[in-house]
Amino acid sequence: METNQLKVGIVGAHRGSSYVAPFKAIAETDVTAFCDINEETLQSVTERFDVPQGFTDYTAMLDAVDLVVLATPENLHVPQAIEALEAGKHVISEVTAAVKLEECYDLVRAVRKSSAKYTMAENTCYSQPNVLIRSMVEAGMFGDVYFGEGEYLHNIKSLHHDAEGNPTWRYYWQVGINRCNYATHSLGPVLQWFGSRVASVCCLGTGVNTDSEHAMEDTVMMLCKTDCGGLIKIRIDMLSNRPANSYFSLQGTDGCYESSRGLGAAPKIWLSEFGISEQWRPLSQFEDVLPERWKNPPVEAENAGDLGEYFKVRDFVDSILTDTDPPLDVYTAMDFTVPGLVSEQSIANGGAPMEVPDFRDIE
Repeated sequence: METNQLKVGIVGAHRGSSYVAPFKAIAETDVTAFCDINEETLQSVTERFDVPQGFTDYTAMLDAVDLVVLATPENLHVPQAIEALEAGKHVISEVTAAVKLEECYDLVRAVRKSSAKYTMAENTCYSQPNVLIRSMVEAGMFGDVYFGEGEYLHNIKSLHHDAEGNPTWRYYWQVGINRCNYATHSLGPVLQWFGSRVASVCCLGTGVNTDSEHAMEDTVMMLCKTDCGGLIKIRIDMLSNRPANSYFSLQGTDGCYESSRGLGAAPKIWLSEFGISEQWRPLSQFEDVLPERWKNPPVEAENAGDLGEYFKVRDFVDSILTDTDPPLDVYTAMDFTVPGLVSEQSIANGGAPMEVPDFRDIE
């Protein structure tokens, strides 16, 4: 390892192992430690990826690294992020950034006080189709955008209990609260297309139909009004009996986009410049609008596997090296996370509109 490389520690060996390839591909970083409370899992992953150090104690690992990846249960993200930031360690947090509104204030203040940097690793913002749509919006191809959709449909009932039948963290924090939980995958890219934040939300659910053990309704729908007047519809369903699917759409004054709903359907675009009578065109016909780095990736990206995962990590490392704000900084993390937390108040009040605080304004 080069002496000037950032030493990376990954917390949560199972989910965190996906970070090894992009970090090892980046010349300025090296994965030097894993941390996991399961000693068998820890030994297996350190041997598999040839990582020199393994820790079962998070605080002890912090002393040995410069940057931590929090691939841990959601309810641990804020306390672990704050401990790292107070120790001067850079933080990449998996989604969501927080599970309670009160935590968000603590996290933002910790980031402000720390010499280290923080990012939330929302990978859907780095998927090629979503990056392409963002580029097309920024190029003015959709005109003024005013409506968008994001859906995350993923039956994960099998993950709510461990092999012994004990409730997992997902039991309590993903489906144990009735709100638009885990909304960042759906909301993040659409908010980037709008270039705005959510000002208020209304939320309703279908009722509990398939799994009475949990507080969360099967499908939860959140309507988001943005500060620029746009409307975003978010659907989250982690309980219904159905195949998984993620879906996005966007409507502007000069064009619209719909992603695939599966079964071989291609993502598609219509733009007014084609003429009203023109039919949909495949999104793949517009890949020349992608950012240059996607069309001609750097050599090191070839060793990273997934391009989106590489750029997600590369962008954060570059922000550290250049002392600039990460693209997905703590305020963006709040923009993506807080609407889902506030939706709990709305759904409990029959869908009443609830204001979403802007954490840039807090003292």
